Amino acid sequence: MSTRQFHMRLRCRYEGNKNAVAELTVEQRVGDDWRPLELGLRSPGFDVFVYAVLTCQHMYFRVNCAERGLLLDSAEGAIEIGAADDWSMDSLIVKFSGQLAGGTPGEDDIAFIEARMQQCPVSRNLRAVAGASTSVELR
Repeated sequence: MSTRQFHMRLRCRYEGNKNAVAELTVEQRVGDDWRPLELGLRSPGFDVFVYAVLTCQHMYFRVNCAERGLLLDSAEGAIEIGAADDWSMDSLIVKFSGQLAGGTPGEDDIAFIEARMQQCPVSRNLRAVAGASTSVELR
């Protein structure tokens, strides 16, 4: 059972036919508030880890959307990680929602993107997490 909870979210705007990042903001939930994420030399290591998982998922989301001919105008992404007292991850929930500038996604496109997101290098190096899920919504 998770005793530690970590939540981050991002908002992004894109440009070009490869979904290049034009503008990006990342926030971290601290208590009941959302605050801009500020990573630095004194950042807790687990915060850096959560950010690494989120940004890797984001890269695979936007790149694989472009590969499927789905051009993004903007997107929001969120990650929730639960960890036990010993810091072992026991839940991982990743959700991305994108506003399309072009293209029409089919169910096979969504399934492809979700599967590819789980193959990002950071995620590939995580041990299996029983409470893991990845979801994508495009509109």
